[in-house]
Amino acid sequence: MTSTITIDPLTRVEGHGRITIQLDDQGFVSDAHFHVTQLRGFEKLCEGRPFYEMPSLMARICGICPVSHLIASAKACDEIMAVKIPDTAMKLRRMMNLAQILQSHALNFFHLSSPDLLLGMDADPATRNVFSMASTHPQLVRDGVRLRQIGQLIIELLGGKRIHPAWVVPGGVTEPLSVEQRDTILRMLPEALTITLRTIDLFKGIVDRFPEETRAFGNFPTLFMGLVDDRGGLEHYDGTLRIVDAAGSRVADGFDPRRYREIIGEAVEPWSFLKFPYYIPRGYPEGIYRVGPLARLNVVDTALTRWADQELAEFRQLGHGTVLSSFHYHYARLIEILFAVERIEQLLSEKEILSTHVRAHAAPNAAEGIGVSEAPRGLLIHHYRVDGQGLIEWANLIIATGHNNLAMNRAILQVAKRFIRGDRLQEGMLNRVEAVIRAFDPCLSCSTHAVGRMPLAIDLVGAQGELLHELRRR
Repeated sequence: MTSTITIDPLTRVEGHGRITIQLDDQGFVSDAHFHVTQLRGFEKLCEGRPFYEMPSLMARICGICPVSHLIASAKACDEIMAVKIPDTAMKLRRMMNLAQILQSHALNFFHLSSPDLLLGMDADPATRNVFSMASTHPQLVRDGVRLRQIGQLIIELLGGKRIHPAWVVPGGVTEPLSVEQRDTILRMLPEALTITLRTIDLFKGIVDRFPEETRAFGNFPTLFMGLVDDRGGLEHYDGTLRIVDAAGSRVADGFDPRRYREIIGEAVEPWSFLKFPYYIPRGYPEGIYRVGPLARLNVVDTALTRWADQELAEFRQLGHGTVLSSFHYHYARLIEILFAVERIEQLLSEKEILSTHVRAHAAPNAAEGIGVSEAPRGLLIHHYRVDGQGLIEWANLIIATGHNNLAMNRAILQVAKRFIRGDRLQEGMLNRVEAVIRAFDPCLSCSTHAVGRMPLAIDLVGAQGELLHELRRR
């Protein structure tokens, strides 16, 4: 007798998703799927729009990481204009992207994941949330709010507002950085550094409480993909693609990301609206790879900043060749926050950062443009084609969550097989299945969050349709 467990909705992630878990007639997990249940349609909605509107339109894809889409879109439009943007504009864009990574990583670690890490995977869901943590771990909650606020304030200082800023445009940015803005940002960075170092120490003190989760949370060999700079350093705005295997050997290096279609294919499955990218040379689904903070730290040689490099050295002790467990996305996220703080300070110290030459102007000079950058969750690709008047004819977007789709599906199967048994459901078992998805920090639509008594309906149904067990949270 086979049975199916459904987790709907998936909680404490951006957007709407569902997980189904199939049990065999002995009550053991036989299969599992991660379903993304919404269709946004941005690739079709933008057709017919002028190319220069694209950055602001694409920022509306996401309310959590709008800057990521803003930047990738602007880079694609730079190519359509066939211009080299001013160096200062590139550095200012880079700074805003780092601020985005800072605030988004802080959101995931402090607000979405820390209730599991500090209150326990088996804690009562009614109290397993950031509000309960305000009484049990008040300093951590204050740190999370403040760190995210600093990231958002930097975005606001640069772009005029915290969500959907229109400051990044084709050809550069609209306004230069002022002395006052620079000094305001510099004054916040020491506090951000202190909070991040304190949080890393806290994480190191609790990670040993989760040996089973570390072994089972997406812990399997895959490829890892990310951008690196010309020194093999950690890169989020520009650079070339590097792909390594589970042993750390380079499968591809120095690859121009604008040639992505030569190595990245996109498969579809009937049970999800999210596509399944894969590495073409290895085929589908064997070409599984991961992106995001874990992947970025696995592909780089160095971070090129003091504190991040120190933590990177410790991070590498967690694996042989590469760090495979997706549980360590949490640690990687904190290291990237550290890097973002240090790198922003480096950029602000450069003399030309106050230059007023921050934008190049041109009409459409090319029929196609590809913009690639690293979003908080991983590699982001915007690819546009325009007609002779500069109107969008076709667009293709590959978001970070899509790159990780194969890995997330394999991860929930691994976790379900490790923790779920029999015909009786325990909340902690199911929470671990959700928690492995939260480790990847998917951005499904960035439209909704659930806390407290999160709505959850799970039915265990027999082969003849009979209800064997039910679990409800409302």
